Amino acid sequence: QGQLVESGGGLVQTGGSLRLSCVAPGRTFSSYAVAWFRQAPGKDRDFVAAIASSGRPTYYADSVKGRFTISRDNAKKTVYLQMNSLKPEDTGVYYCGAYRRGYYSDRDRYDAADEYVTWGQGTQVTVSS
Repeated sequence: QGQLVESGGGLVQTGGSLRLSCVAPGRTFSSYAVAWFRQAPGKDRDFVAAIASSGRPTYYADSVKGRFTISRDNAKKTVYLQMNSLKPEDTGVYYCGAYRRGYYSDRDRYDAADEYVTWGQGTQVTVSS
């Protein structure tokens, strides 16, 4: 299905903002739901946010609700993660993953990393206190 490419990470102070991008060159990107996960050193890859192929619905981890916004521009083959009011606990490598189809059914586990079939290489986000 091709590789995903993340960008936009960096070092930011507590309360700051970053916008991550996930680009899917060479893919039929608009056909797939996409999610962001993050992984801190020595920990599992945790769900952050997900978006269906049409742009709705969206899903968020409780820890980021009200601070992060996931969106997509299918014409640009890009999914974004706008992160505001960043906290030190948001630090980690952020990965985007493509789901096996464009929507999540009621029985799908959109927050399970092993449900995603293609990943990018990740982008580091570090929030200093």
